[in-house]
Amino acid sequence: MPLKYQSLSPELQQRILADRTDHWDNPCRTRDEDVIRRDPHRDKANLWRPAFVRDVEKIMHSPFYNRYADKTQVFSFYRNDDISRRALHVQLVSRIARNIGAVLGLNQDLIEAIALGHDIGHTPFGHAGERFLSDLYQENTGRYFNHNVHSVRVLDQLFARNISLQTLNGILCHNGEFELKEYRPKQMNDFKELDHAVESCYSDKENIGALVPSTLEACVVRICDMVAYLGKDRQDARRARLIDDAASGAEREDPGDTENSRGNRKNPSGGLHFTPGTIGGENAEIINNLVVNILENSYGKDFLLLSGEHFKALKTAKKENYEMIYRNPRINDVYDNEIRPMFHDIYYRLLHDLLDRRKDSVIYRHHISFINDNRKYYGDLPPYEEEEPNQIVVDYIASMTDDYFIDLYNFLFPGGTHEIKYVSYFDDMR
Repeated sequence: MPLKYQSLSPELQQRILADRTDHWDNPCRTRDEDVIRRDPHRDKANLWRPAFVRDVEKIMHSPFYNRYADKTQVFSFYRNDDISRRALHVQLVSRIARNIGAVLGLNQDLIEAIALGHDIGHTPFGHAGERFLSDLYQENTGRYFNHNVHSVRVLDQLFARNISLQTLNGILCHNGEFELKEYRPKQMNDFKELDHAVESCYSDKENIGALVPSTLEACVVRICDMVAYLGKDRQDARRARLIDDAASGAEREDPGDTENSRGNRKNPSGGLHFTPGTIGGENAEIINNLVVNILENSYGKDFLLLSGEHFKALKTAKKENYEMIYRNPRINDVYDNEIRPMFHDIYYRLLHDLLDRRKDSVIYRHHISFINDNRKYYGDLPPYEEEEPNQIVVDYIASMTDDYFIDLYNFLFPGGTHEIKYVSYFDDMR
């Protein structure tokens, strides 16, 4: 089935070209000179490192950035390099959002900083891991864990990188689980407001859904988080043989890509497939058609807008993803029966070692010492081990990659009752 790409109207294209000729400057663009930092005397912009470029580089060189590479996006239990990890997801969000930002005349450096940092506090094993960790944290403290809130903690508190208010606000408010037809920024003036918003999400689980980005750049990243995963998760579901390739056409990443991914010859999906809609059913269609619609309806405005038809199609596509992928028993049974009890056992073992002040334990040697060694570069901060014990355990588990988590379980509980069996490249040949 041929892919169907929508395009900007000729009228809007002519308007954009005329504005560029006239050197039009978007008044809604976040200006570098308006950057706000906790310590305004540090990290001053210069010609070769502008304000938000500094945020990008601080994030990319932060101690946890490498760990994106082995954190689940959706599919955890596959030894398959063609299935996306979180490192690719943040790059895709950045690329798509910068494409939109370039046309709208927004600050692309700010967009990149928000996009690359937005999941840096994410747990191993994706949103399942996030739920399990939140349940344990809430059980012990009455507080809730959310990956976007924790991403702010990692950059602003754990390592005190002096990241700008604008970037941290965008990271906090990025949550791609709450789709909207219209995205209107709501101003955030200072770090006092940010700290209040962060704390409110720890204390009340409903507050996460009320967060509103303060810049148009952050609004772009928020919607692009969804644009980036909707079709890509479908590609990965086909590669995992969870849904049917044939029902909605050959899998393609761009118009010139005519090869299916390797390992798809056997398909035990039972015929699951997606319904092509206004935005299309394939990743390339979904990205192009949503980007075009956002631009068509948002250019020259102080907010982002989707057409009613495209918003309805986006909601339908997301609903299908939930029904066929995210809530699929083939995925969730392993999470619930193996990963959840592993979270429980690891959490309480680490907590007991911490409360007993076992300096030879893994939480001291692999985590607390690592944090203290890195914190010394970022200001005069108190010893990390003085923080609340459950928070330290949460910090540690959230920082783990999938493989580290599994190795830690096997190290702490040799011969334990839970184990993970991975699907290899060659299982369809056995």
